[in-house]
This record gives sequence, C-alpha cells and structure tokens, in this order.
Amino acid sequence: MPVPLPRPPALLKGLVTVVLAAAFAAQAAAALLPDVPLLLAATVVSLATEGALYRWQRGVLSLFAKSHADITVRHVLRDLLLVVALLRLGEQDRETVYAPLVAGLLVFYVLHCAIQAVSVLVRRTRTLPVVTRNIDASALRLSPAPSVLLRRPGPRLLVFGLPATAGLLASAPGDRPVYAAAGIALSLALGLTGLGALLLRLLPGRRPAAEQEVLDWFDAWLAAYRPTVGLYFSGGAASAYQANMWLEPLAAGPAGRPVIVLRERFMVQKIAATDIPIVCLPKVSTLMRLEHSTLQVLIHPSNSGKTSQVLRIPTIKHTFVNHGESDKLSSCNPYAKAYDEVWVAGPAARERYALAEVGVEDKDVVETGRPQLDGVLPYAGPPAGARTTVLYAPTWEGWDGNPGNTSVIAAGENLVRALLADPGVRLLYKPHPLTGSVDPRAGAADLRIRELIRAANRERTGVRPSDSAELTRRTAELDRLTTSVFRAGADTVERMLVQSAPEPGRAAAVTRATAAWEEAYWASLPEGEHQIITDARPTLYSCFNVADLLISDVSSVISDFLASEKPYAVANTSGLPEDAFRTAFPTVVAATVLTPDAAGVPDLLETVRHPEHDELAEARAELKLRLLGPAEPSSQERFNEAVRALCGEARDHRARVAERLAAELPGQRTETAVPTAPR
Repeated sequence: MPVPLPRPPALLKGLVTVVLAAAFAAQAAAALLPDVPLLLAATVVSLATEGALYRWQRGVLSLFAKSHADITVRHVLRDLLLVVALLRLGEQDRETVYAPLVAGLLVFYVLHCAIQAVSVLVRRTRTLPVVTRNIDASALRLSPAPSVLLRRPGPRLLVFGLPATAGLLASAPGDRPVYAAAGIALSLALGLTGLGALLLRLLPGRRPAAEQEVLDWFDAWLAAYRPTVGLYFSGGAASAYQANMWLEPLAAGPAGRPVIVLRERFMVQKIAATDIPIVCLPKVSTLMRLEHSTLQVLIHPSNSGKTSQVLRIPTIKHTFVNHGESDKLSSCNPYAKAYDEVWVAGPAARERYALAEVGVEDKDVVETGRPQLDGVLPYAGPPAGARTTVLYAPTWEGWDGNPGNTSVIAAGENLVRALLADPGVRLLYKPHPLTGSVDPRAGAADLRIRELIRAANRERTGVRPSDSAELTRRTAELDRLTTSVFRAGADTVERMLVQSAPEPGRAAAVTRATAAWEEAYWASLPEGEHQIITDARPTLYSCFNVADLLISDVSSVISDFLASEKPYAVANTSGLPEDAFRTAFPTVVAATVLTPDAAGVPDLLETVRHPEHDELAEARAELKLRLLGPAEPSSQERFNEAVRALCGEARDHRARVAERLAAELPGQRTETAVPTAPR
C-alpha cells in the first residue's frame, strides 16, 4: 500500500508560519540597522501574510493565539518596530517629534480593546435563550448583525490599523512624520466610528429582547401554537441526516402542529428544508418549559448525552425510532429501554431486541414500517438499457474497530476495480458521510476509490446530453425554495429574522421541485459515466430508484434497499466463513456474499442481467416482509396510528396525574396544572 503524501494544507501552514516569522525577523533587523528598503519589504510581506492567514489559513491563527502571539501582539510588535526604525533614522532631537505619534498609537490600541469589550456585550445581547426557524419572532426586536469587522478582533485590527502602519512605513524613507500622523489619525477615526456604531446597538430600543422577555414570548408561542408531536434531536454537525430522514413522515403525520426541538444552535441550519417550526433550546432550564406545554410525544431518531435531559419531562411520552435498522449491535442499544416505546420497521427488529436482552420489553415495541421508503420504486425487471447501474454504498468504520463494519478498507478498491472492468457497468459510489472520521485507513481508501473512478471516466467517453439548461433551471428553483440567503456576517438573530414563518404551500412546492430536479439530474448525466455522490442531492433513495444492484455492508442501507426487492450483495470483511456470516447477520440471508477479493462480481452482474438465474428473488420478498412489515397498510399510515396511540396514552397519563394531584393537594395546583392538549 503506497504511503500517502503529506497534504498540501499542512505544508502550506508550515510555509506561512515560516514566512511570517522571517518577515518579523527581517523587520527587526531593518529597524536596528536601520535599512529602509529592507524595512519596507519586510513590513509589506508581513502584512500580506497576515491577510493570507485570515483568508485561507485560519487554523494557523489559533496556533498563534495558543502561543500568546495573537493578532494584537503581532500588530503592536509590527508598529513598535516601525517606531524604532523611525527613531533610529532621525536625529537625537527628533524623539520629541515622534512622542505624540507613539501616544496616538497607544490610544488606538486602547480604543481597539474598548471596541472588543463592547462587541462582547453586543454579542451577549444577541445570544437569545431560544433560537427559532419557520416562526415569526419579529416581536423579539430582531435586527441584522453588526459588521464582521466590528465583531472579530483580527480582521478589525488589520483593517483599522492599516492606515497607522502604512503611515509609519511611508514616513521612513524621507523621515516625514506627517505621514505617520495622518495614518494614525485615520485609524483613530475608524476606531471611534466603530465604537460608536457598537454603542448604539446597546441602546434599549436597538437591542433584541432580554432573556426573560424571550422566555415569556416562547411560553406564549407554545400556548398559541399548541404543538402535539415533536422531533427531538441533538448531535454533531455530520449527524443531521439522522433527523432529516424523519422530516417528511413527521410533516405527513396526524398531528397538524408538529415541532422540531433541537439543543445545539448550529443544528438549526443543518436541518433540511421543512415548514415545521423549529425551536432550539440550549439550556436545560429552557427545555423544561416544555413540561407545561401541550406537547404529548417526542420522537427520537438517535441517542445522545442530552437525550437524558428531556426524558426527565414526565408529561411527555418518548419513542425511539432510530435513524436506520441493521444487524449491528448499535441497533439494539440498551439506552432504548429509557423510552416509553421503541418503534421499529418490522418483525425482525422486534426479534432482534428480544434476542439482545437489553431491557426493552416486547410490549413496548411497535412495528411502524419505514415511512421514508414509500417513495422507493419496486423492482421492474433487468436493466432496460445497455448499462447496468450499480450502487456501491458502504457504511463507515464505526467506533468499535470491528473489521466487518465497513468494506472500504479491505475490499473497497477490489470491488470498484471489478465493477469498472465491466464495460457495461455504470457505477454510483456513495460513501457514508463519516467515512474516515475514526480510522484514517478508511479515509485513505475512500480517496483512492474516488481516483479509480475518475481515471475510469477519463477513458470512457459517453454521450453527454446537449442541453443542461433544464437541470440549471430546476436547481435554481429548488435552491430558491429550500435555501435561505444570508449576509456573510449574519449571526443567529439575523437568521431568525430571515427564516421567519414560511409562505403557505411551500412544502408541497418543495416536493414537486425535488422530483423535477431528480429527473433532470439523472437525465443530464453522460451515458455510462460513473458518479461519485457525496452531496445532499441526489438522496440515497433517489439512487435506489436508478440502481439495478446494490453492493453494501451490514447496515441500514440494506434494509432500506429491500423495499425495492432488487438484487443486492454484501461484502464479507468480518473474517467469518460465509455460513457463519449469514447466521450472524440475518439481513444477509437474501444477499449475494462477496469476498474481499471481489471474485464473485462477474457472476453477480450476470445474475442481475439475467433474472432467470436469480435464485434469491423469493428470499428477498420474504426478507422484506420480515424487515419492513406488510405493504398494507402503508408505513406512513402505521406510523400515524402509532403517533395517535401514544398521544392518547400521554393524555390519559396527564389526566390521571392531574386527578391524583387535585385529590392530594386541593386548590394548590391551579397555576401549574398541565394544559389539556388538542386531540
């Protein structure tokens, strides 16, 4: 296996650090000699490198800050060296001339510190306890954010301090302090203007609502909106897909007033396009206000450390729906017993929980199917054209280091080479978003696989559709409906202002636009060209609909693909014999098992092209029933019925608690009584 070369960004970080250090050293030498040409060159290089750092290498800035060499220290040092050079260039009696200039510089840096202090105060007034999306929050006096220059000390000091530095530099060749005075005066004027602009933001009528005012507004919104069912989610930036897959089922559910409850501020923008109101409640104390709302059920697509906090609310019923089902142990996490119910796709998952013995009782398991899969098209026979479309969608390496988790490391390149060797194959490669996040070998293998695909495309010349205007038009329309446009310096409050209540009918328009975009996307691709799919569009389910065959690992991708009943294969990188592999992972029962050397790929492709040789079709139909449940009623209908039933249990529980409290403490619970939620 070739040793990967160092990444260019790492080399670039080292290069800019050396250049900046050399520029300061040269500037110091020039100031002490003194040497005007060297002083000019070193200062210009130093300023240019600072600009490059803020534009392309922000990671290096944090390293400097940890070394107590942040932008303020560097800028003061740069100006100090210029002052030293001017003093060395002038006569002894000229020190009194430059003394006022030094004082002006000191005032400028004091002003810089004052701006930073006020900017922190402004930022605190704009850090609200509740962040919203798809909700009209104009009552909170939302406003656009201050300029980035006023909020970030690094860019601000570079821009505001540039006139002073330039003036000092211009004074050196002719020993003309008037240039330095003009530059420092301009920097002071910029600083005073910025400070004034920030101070205006602190006026009572110019800042957003205070914390208690926001909380009172939130309580009033809950009382007016009267949500019944919510989706609760907490996690990292790369995990947003786990929540996004449940947006459509929630929107199509029986509750006319659903809500999405988040815990991390950044996650508000990670949630895909939806008309459902979104509230982010970072603090536990704010989260607890849901206890006295009409919210009856919270749906959980994943477990996180913050899940335990919301489970403490006794007035809400909680159900775990997971973000996919597979034979992995993670699909039967013991944490699931903390929920009131666990909703699974079909009988196989119920049996899996029973065998796992993790404390989930069978009476708490409800089979709802997978509503997301209602749009997956059924098997329509062998490939219709000259190409067989193969979707290779491996999962990631996982946290436990099990070699059988992902095929990317041990088998990925062999599988891709075998598929690319067949001229009749069009390959769609869609790796898991977390590939390489734990094991660097997986990330390196993923990069090599992508290069294999690009190399194959360079040798394959397919017919490219002559008109791509349709895809461009569809992309623009879908982006207009699903993307909010923010200024570069927009903060959370400004985004709340922009992402107010959606226009009526937007959700239906997004559905239509998405279908039209997918049709245009697949039609726009050159005939037979292999694709590396890593963007949010097209979705995995859209890939299902154009694929004739899936090759994957033991993961939820298999269960979802079975909705189509198309042929699929699983790479066995576990080290187990095939019989033991099939026994250990029931989802492999109806699959073709591939070894790491990919020797079985040609025979597999032959089976896909000639269904009369397919001996697993009946097994796939049976496995689909076990994994996903019956086709009728639909998954969405079963999901809706589960929502209604659990809401009923929540209402009954509230009624019993209220009756018991009224009997035990008559007349003392009127103000804190739980509101009756709409049916």
